[in-house]
Amino acid sequence: ALHEGHIVSAQELTELLQPVFTQNSVNLILFLQDKLSIDDFTYLSESFVNKLFINVLQESLQSSPSSLVLPAVDCEATRYLLSFLQKSGDWKLTNITDLDVSQLEVNASKPNLLVVQLQPLLTEFVKLYMFLFIDKIIGRLTMDLQERGIHFSVIYTAMRPSRISRRTDVVWELRRQLMATEEEDSLSYPPLNVTTGNDTCILFYATNFSLKANNSVFIDLTNLTFVTQNVDVSSSECSDINTTLSLKYTKPVNGINSLEIRFLMTNQFYGGSARNWSTLDSVEIVQDGEKFAEFDVSIISAPAEYSFHCQLVGTSNLHPARLIPSNDEAKTWDVFISSLQIQGFNVENNQFSYASDCTGFFTPGIWMGLVTSVILLWILAYGIHMIMQLTTNSRFDDPKGPALSVPQTE
Repeated sequence: ALHEGHIVSAQELTELLQPVFTQNSVNLILFLQDKLSIDDFTYLSESFVNKLFINVLQESLQSSPSSLVLPAVDCEATRYLLSFLQKSGDWKLTNITDLDVSQLEVNASKPNLLVVQLQPLLTEFVKLYMFLFIDKIIGRLTMDLQERGIHFSVIYTAMRPSRISRRTDVVWELRRQLMATEEEDSLSYPPLNVTTGNDTCILFYATNFSLKANNSVFIDLTNLTFVTQNVDVSSSECSDINTTLSLKYTKPVNGINSLEIRFLMTNQFYGGSARNWSTLDSVEIVQDGEKFAEFDVSIISAPAEYSFHCQLVGTSNLHPARLIPSNDEAKTWDVFISSLQIQGFNVENNQFSYASDCTGFFTPGIWMGLVTSVILLWILAYGIHMIMQLTTNSRFDDPKGPALSVPQTE
């Protein structure tokens, strides 16, 4: 029994999951989502499709001989749950990305760990229908294993919460604060690194790394790249002049067997600044080894000793750093990368160096402040100038003396 507001720590989670590891020849299915909270179930269960919502999940909890629901789990525990599970036993790891379980082979004589990457919940408007789709996926896989007579346990969780609860740990902060904002999660997972020997030559990080092919097929590569690291970087190349980060994915979604994304960077000396600069020259996407898309890159450069950071990078015109299609195949792709940070040269201690941001010194906010300040200074200068032009009369009439006569010639 957990009291209200209690957050399960990483140590408590390992103790609660310990009965799963003590069973002999157990199969474990991990359904992993990007965002999830207990509030999602309580909110959506009151909707007009109450009888259809999470039907399989509810029946599984009721029919299971042992079930456990944890309303709140620490993000640090769930982020490293997969790595913890791999270390907890001699599992045969199987990543399920195409959601086609008909060809799934499970050897019941050896413990199996099946990892299912679920589609991200995009917006509140479509969240209900996404949950219905996820419920069908869970039911399809579990029913198939039950028909085969395979015993298994299921964990359904996410990498971070979808709803941040109001803070209750500080009593005197209950009243609304001016400019109050919810606290955002810090770095949720380590960056992807490429090593040559014992040295790290490339570091790559993003909070959202997704693509869209032909305006219809959405591909989220965030978890595959940084969380499960189900990506092949063996084709990456490192040198003092040219560096290539190659990311290869096998069946990231239905209809795409292989996908490779390359980031091509150079390190050159520029006489104008008398120093070396690293630049991201182009980005290439190769689908199924045939379709080749190439993008030119704008405004992604930094001193060779620094890393590069940009809040939004993609093909949209609204992004500060743009990927510009350079061939016809590239026009069929949409790329979106948020909180991009990349370093291809002079990596030390497996950590990013000081980041050079894509935002220039004169941001729109600074320009608005400068223009407003110039207008106000001009009004002030004009007012001072008008005050200095004021003069007094050179002659005055004395009421106690004779009338003052001013000749018309003066």
